[in-house]
Amino acid sequence: MPWHHLERAAAVAALRDAGPGAPTACEGWRTEQLAAHLVLRERDPLTAAGIVLPPLAARTERRTQDVGSRSTTPAAWDALVGKVADGPPPWSPLRWGGDPVQLAEYFVHAEDVRRGGPDGRLVPTRPRAAGHSAALWRELRRMAPMLLRRAPVPVVLTDGDESLSAGPPTPGRAPATVRADVGELLLWAYERSRVARVEVEGDGEQVAALDAFRPRG
Repeated sequence: MPWHHLERAAAVAALRDAGPGAPTACEGWRTEQLAAHLVLRERDPLTAAGIVLPPLAARTERRTQDVGSRSTTPAAWDALVGKVADGPPPWSPLRWGGDPVQLAEYFVHAEDVRRGGPDGRLVPTRPRAAGHSAALWRELRRMAPMLLRRAPVPVVLTDGDESLSAGPPTPGRAPATVRADVGELLLWAYERSRVARVEVEGDGEQVAALDAFRPRG
């Protein structure tokens, strides 16, 4: 069963509740820029290319800011969020990519909106079915090697039942452990550590190094 539809619905609900101009946990973006990013990623291939190609990144950010800034009136905001709700057009590969291209994207951005306020770490975790958590684990296993490749120490991510290892291999050195619900681990890995509720375990040097790499709020 694909789970990304639930995360899209959660992101849409959070955006509608927050409205334009609200802070998010995605640094540098308010809700209108975040919604613009989601729409452009699915509907504007040239702009979307700048998400992964550094030479195009500045253009992508300008376009995101422009679309967001023009979407703060009630009618424009409703139209923008409506496009998020509608999803990719039929010609977009993202329409058929399923959880591997959409689940983590929408999970993280839904939480960006939910946790955008000053007490973001206190926002309760949304309830999930076991299959939903398993799907998040699949995404974490797939993405953690890339997201944590520059970690200063080897890391074990665990929720007490499932676990995975990431970061640089360091023979003879025990890894640090980051312990939390899988959704919190995903946020931590995706640089939302200031709003993720995780426990970091290890010696003092390891904990300090990981906290510098992924600062906690």
